[in-house]
Amino acid sequence: MAKQQFGGDWTEDKLSRVKEYFERYNTALKNQPFIREYIDAFAGTGYREVRCEETDEATQFPELAENEVRGFLDGSARIALKVEPGFTRFTFIEKNPKKVEDLRRLKEEFADKDIRIECGDANEWVQSICRESWNYRRAVLFLDPFGMQVSWQTLKAVAATKCIDAWILFPLCVGITRLLRKDEIPDESICRRLDFVFGDRSWLDALYRQPASASTAKTQRTLFDEPEEESHPVRRIELSAIEEYYRARLRTIFARVANNSFQLRNSKNVPLYLLYFVAGNEKGAPIAVKIAESIMRRDQPRCSERRI
Repeated sequence: MAKQQFGGDWTEDKLSRVKEYFERYNTALKNQPFIREYIDAFAGTGYREVRCEETDEATQFPELAENEVRGFLDGSARIALKVEPGFTRFTFIEKNPKKVEDLRRLKEEFADKDIRIECGDANEWVQSICRESWNYRRAVLFLDPFGMQVSWQTLKAVAATKCIDAWILFPLCVGITRLLRKDEIPDESICRRLDFVFGDRSWLDALYRQPASASTAKTQRTLFDEPEEESHPVRRIELSAIEEYYRARLRTIFARVANNSFQLRNSKNVPLYLLYFVAGNEKGAPIAVKIAESIMRRDQPRCSERRI
């Protein structure tokens, strides 16, 4: 079986919280006349392994690397299949053909389940699924990429169904802050990459302090002894402000968004990822968000990852 290697103790904690939401979600809706669907956009193999595999993402982001493999553990797909009370339908999306083969074996193992497997780009498949009929359907979507693969257009499509709750893993310090330079505006190619995640370029004004005004700018003498203004460089704002900005963006499209996020931190206490919860259905959103907020509010265990 191909290796789905990712994370450390914080990954286990993340999945345990998501599993708790699956259980409480299905309990709440089990007597409702809806098909309850689970959609995993980066399903992998169905298993995960603590150490990161040598992928482009892992090479680019060494925080994802671990030296020791502690064996296979249930990944999000397998966890969702085992939840009781259970979902009535499952959709697993995976781009890697080798991992798709593993998912097909997983489908054989859970032959009594209604499982749909799609091979291809997660954004394309999620948007396609969102264009289907959502009469008498409700779903939980898990968007758990390694990096910055989830587009804003995909999130807009999810929100437009008004039937899907989603857990969204946001690559704060393994993606976003690496592109948001501290003392200068990123170049145009990077700006477009950030636009892909945030939806537009409002992040530029929101996440950077602008140069000082002419009245407060320092001056220096030019070669010809003429005064010339010296603007202060732009400065990226704090991580907490980036967290709040993305939450504010999510609130522009979803019915409700949880007020807190689950922070996946490394051994240096740096938040590598943020896990957000959004609710799509206006009627069910208050209780869904209340449950998610309580799950994310639980104390986070100490991380035992290798220092980076």
